[in-house]
Amino acid sequence: MTAKPLNDLLNWRYATKKMDPAKIVPQDKVDAIIEAIRMAPTSSGTQPFELFVVTNPDIRSQIAEADGSHLLVFAAWDNFTDDRIDEVVDLNVQARGDLPMLHAYYDNLKSNYVPRDAETNYAHAARQAYIALGIALVAAAEQEIDSTPM
Repeated sequence: MTAKPLNDLLNWRYATKKMDPAKIVPQDKVDAIIEAIRMAPTSSGTQPFELFVVTNPDIRSQIAEADGSHLLVFAAWDNFTDDRIDEVVDLNVQARGDLPMLHAYYDNLKSNYVPRDAETNYAHAARQAYIALGIALVAAAEQEIDSTPM
């Protein structure tokens, strides 16, 4: 199968106004979108947000705009902490091994981010979540899944 050019996928995509909750997005397509989000390029590779995938229809019904089979919620970190950055380091070590300069890089990051006020850090994290949202929308287009940002 020949891959479609990115611009063709983006041309296919549109901000869907009404979803059909009876049409369930296959799990393999949801997984592909989630993996793209995990790989999203964020500042310093921290991925400073949590992703919640809401599939429970009762919970989705409590969210007025959420009428599709899945709702992806991006929750930006409220602040950078030593523990959160150390978790990023641990995940990097698990995935890539303990690379030279990895700890020094993230120690430097902690010395810059942790002392900043929470509002500045939250604003930074929120911008990173928006990057991941954009990647999610592109990944949904690649999977030919209707999507819309809210």
